[in-house]
Amino acid sequence: MTQQAPLFVTRRSVLGTGIAAAGVAATARPATAHAPVHPRVSHNSGGGFWPNGARIAVSLSLMFEAGGQPISGAGGPIPEPIQNGLPDLPTNAFFQYGIYEGIPRILDLMDKHQIKLSSFMVGEAVRRAPDIAQEIVRRGHEAGAHGDAWRNSYTLDPEAEKRFIAAGAESIHKITGFNPVGWNAYWLRNSPNTLDILKSLGFLYHIDEPSADQPFIVKLKGGDFVTVPYTLHMNDISAYPLTGWNPAAYEQALKDEFDQLYEEGATQRRMMVVSMHDRMEGHANRIRVMDRFLTYARSKPGVWFARKDEIAQWALTRRAHTPVYNRALPTETGLPGSAA
Repeated sequence: MTQQAPLFVTRRSVLGTGIAAAGVAATARPATAHAPVHPRVSHNSGGGFWPNGARIAVSLSLMFEAGGQPISGAGGPIPEPIQNGLPDLPTNAFFQYGIYEGIPRILDLMDKHQIKLSSFMVGEAVRRAPDIAQEIVRRGHEAGAHGDAWRNSYTLDPEAEKRFIAAGAESIHKITGFNPVGWNAYWLRNSPNTLDILKSLGFLYHIDEPSADQPFIVKLKGGDFVTVPYTLHMNDISAYPLTGWNPAAYEQALKDEFDQLYEEGATQRRMMVVSMHDRMEGHANRIRVMDRFLTYARSKPGVWFARKDEIAQWALTRRAHTPVYNRALPTETGLPGSAA
């Protein structure tokens, strides 16, 4: 897939000279008069939901966070908090598993099934393990932005939030050569200003809204912006404490999710999203579960395994099947949109 024009200069200017110098650097997409489309009334008479008339899009995410976490106090499988701000050695080692074992194992699985995924990368994680970031991109996967460090940014003022987002994206570009166009916030939590900030920095889409089973467009003051929705229930982080993990049940849940959406895909645009974390899904037994599921999904006709930047581009250029929402302020709706 052809990438957007380079965004590196724009993001570097934000870091070097601040928000005033950066301005709204990205070219805004023109507003349209496209009426809202309800997400459950489309019909696939023309086979235009997905490329080659595919019935469903399946998109995998890989969160690359290892090394971006605080040395003390990061969440992990050990329920008792570390005391006195001391380095949490086992929790940091748990994160490091993603570097030593998890990501390499996941990349090999993707190669086996000839699938390209979207990896959302924390800037500090990329700087600490540049070879891993480079390998992800070298194998044809998308590099998305996941903040400059593994912490929230929704409490920051708009200028600081913009610098935080831009810094992580610049590190990804500098180390991998890939210009991120997709965004994922820490625990999905953005500020009311985030989408406008992302648009101004040249981002194309975000994933921080678990509200639908297909992509949609949100109209911002700067133009159209795509949401490629997230799923929490198909996310390995839901079993983060490691207790109650049932491989057979998770495998069945993956198949049930796929089968239902595949069936609906005859008359609606449907998308299945599975989110993986470097230190979670990369464990040996979880890889076996994912391997069996991918074998199952790939056995069905009309399945498009896609990166999220590909899905976002497709949604923008196939608007007849893409819901478009013109939302009120996030402080009024509780949903992402323009802040003013």
